[in-house]
Amino acid sequence: MNSNLENLDLIDLISERHLQLRNIAEREWNEKGDIHISNSEWFILARIYKKSPSVSQVTRRVDMSRQAVHKLAKSLQSKGLVEITDSRHNNRDKCLMLTELGVDCYEKNLLLKKELEQDIAKEIGVDGLYALKEKLMSNWGLK
Repeated sequence: MNSNLENLDLIDLISERHLQLRNIAEREWNEKGDIHISNSEWFILARIYKKSPSVSQVTRRVDMSRQAVHKLAKSLQSKGLVEITDSRHNNRDKCLMLTELGVDCYEKNLLLKKELEQDIAKEIGVDGLYALKEKLMSNWGLK
């Protein structure tokens, strides 16, 4: 076994790679797209794509406060990407839904991420990419 690998911290490696990929994806979108969308906003868009969750439901699925989710939703609404409506089940809660523009932006971003994935496959090989995905999706026995 390579002793250099033993000295590397897995959590930091995953975190650094994740941040690098997110920054590349955000930069690519903002260079090609007409609407600036931050990584945090993409995170919220991903949670509401093809759904209509409440702000409370989104908050439970992300590591952000309710206030932060609400602020991001308002920002996305001002950009025309998200519609905010009253919840049918709770008058105090709001539901989030992508607008047609929001769906279009989200799906274009999916294509940009696929291109990034293809670039990675060119470097580590298709088999390496599939092996990486397999390892990331496998059960690591974590609680």
